[in-house]
This record gives sequence, structure tokens and C-alpha cells, in this order.
Amino acid sequence: MTTTRTTKRKSTVGFSEEERAAMKEHAQELKTAARRGARAAKADGESDVLAKIAEMADSDRVMAERIHAIVKANAPELSPKLWYGMPSYARDGKVVCFFQTAEKFKARYATLGFNDSASLDDGAMWPTAFALTELTAADETRIGELVKKAAS
Repeated sequence: MTTTRTTKRKSTVGFSEEERAAMKEHAQELKTAARRGARAAKADGESDVLAKIAEMADSDRVMAERIHAIVKANAPELSPKLWYGMPSYARDGKVVCFFQTAEKFKARYATLGFNDSASLDDGAMWPTAFALTELTAADETRIGELVKKAAS
């Protein structure tokens, strides 16, 4: 007598559940922005980002609040907006930097990332994302310098 064993495997082909949720959030963000129009975008973007930060788990929320303050202080020309459900900061509609919670993709750390519109070029290779588990005063100073350079 033989027994057959069936196991369920998660498919690695395609997008994860978290990635699909982020894409749905982004589609909703685009619809909301289109309804608001360009004039209301900056003020509404700020309130959207603050509301998203308020929803975060404590450890991510504390870091996101500090990063938001650092970006506003060092690059006030960047406009806060949600981007795939994450707080981000844009110049001329293009995201320069963003904060991704650890929870978003079930990672062990949060991420501060910079897109290609950030002016961080340094030779032939430079970092574009940083893992964050907490923020020290030195980290905050370094982030301020990076944001200022990225926005230039």
C-alpha cells in the first residue's frame, strides 16, 4: 500500500500579496490625486503622509516622524506624497526619497530609499537605500545631508 502526500507550495512566480496590495494603494493614490487637482496636491499630500505615518506600528512610526521632520527641514522644496502606500517626497512629481516600513513587506528593518531622480551620484557606484532599525543623532545628521544632496 502506498500513500500519496500532497503539499501546498507558495508560488514565487509573480507578485507577492504585499506587492499586489502596494500596487492597489498606488492606483488609489493616482485616482485621489487626479480628483484633487494640482493646486491641492501639496497640502493634501502632507496630510495623507501624516495620516499614513499615524497608522504605523510604534517603532516604524517614530522613525517615519523623524524622517518627515528631517526632510522638511533639509529639503522644504520636496512635496510629501504617498507612493505605493509609503511616505515619499517628490520634486516636480517625481519621487526623490521614500520611507518603507518593516511591516510593509514583512522585512526585519525599515528602509529609507532614494530613486534615480535623487542627486546622490558619487562616482560609478553609490548607495540608494538604507536599512533602519533605529535612528541615532548621527543617523539623523547623515540623513539630513543625504536628503539635502538628493534634492539639489
